[in-house]
Amino acid sequence: MRFSVDAWDPGYGTSLGEEELVESSAPVVLDVEVPESAWAPRDPAPGTAAPAAVLFVDGVRRVEGRAWIHDSVPTGERATSALPALCASYASGVVCCCAAGAHLAVATVRRGTFTAAAHAADVRTSAGDYPVRRTRATDPVGLSLALQRALGELEVESAAAARAQLGDHPTGGHPGGHTGGHLADGTDLLVVDGPLRGRQHLPRTLGFVKTHQSAYLPPRQHAMVGTLGPGQRTPVFLMGSSWDRHSWYLRLPGGPGAPWAGVVRVECGADMSAAEAIALADQSQVTLRRFASAEFKDARAPQNLYPIAGLERALRRRMGDPQLLYRALRRAAVN
Repeated sequence: MRFSVDAWDPGYGTSLGEEELVESSAPVVLDVEVPESAWAPRDPAPGTAAPAAVLFVDGVRRVEGRAWIHDSVPTGERATSALPALCASYASGVVCCCAAGAHLAVATVRRGTFTAAAHAADVRTSAGDYPVRRTRATDPVGLSLALQRALGELEVESAAAARAQLGDHPTGGHPGGHTGGHLADGTDLLVVDGPLRGRQHLPRTLGFVKTHQSAYLPPRQHAMVGTLGPGQRTPVFLMGSSWDRHSWYLRLPGGPGAPWAGVVRVECGADMSAAEAIALADQSQVTLRRFASAEFKDARAPQNLYPIAGLERALRRRMGDPQLLYRALRRAAVN
């Protein structure tokens, strides 16, 4: 019997999700780069060079307390109803990898009280304030989605801030160590951890999807993904759903494993030409493999890229101690 073991730590699930991939109903155009009958693993075009600077964008979120916003009632009387709320911290940042090395370019932490209660006010604690963020949702799933949307908006802000900030130092001098005018002259590449949705308007940007829940390709092309060698990719295809994007599958270098071990899906905007998308796909092959993690260093190797893993750790440290924040919320609730 031959078998393989997923390299991912079981605590993270699997890179293919908990269940077998669900066949997607999203329309797919396969002949963007080559005819459908000519699909085969592809190496990068000769002469393809990595960008002078790569910016990795990611965000983290944490719920510090699940709260209830009670009816506004006179002192001494009992509230008759209440609406749920999430008191949460979320943070976004950018790591720049350039000739100067890897350095943290932007890191922003925010907190919020997410609730549909019309009379909700900012929650002020000894460890920090949670400004009210009103939503329409009154259920836990809806509140969690509102938190995720806020994080997505912050990631867009972080990407724009990093490009503006680092582009202002074309001759060096940025405190993080950035050198060269790579952001000013448009030769950088922005890599967003996760789907590109809501960020596809950002120039020179890739979405980096580590896990797979749906099978987007027809059976023959889907099976071909498992034959990719390290650094190889599928041809570019155009995928639609509630939003359109160019996409391709890429295998990162790593140890032997299951047919889809080390496979990620990469996205770029649908508004660019086929030639521009293909050029970005080639560039992703020579760029992303440089940052693939090793099994002995990361439980989600090789998909959890080193700059993204380091950025997540830095952001979580900046969010503060969760137990301290929870106790501060409990104290504020009884005052």
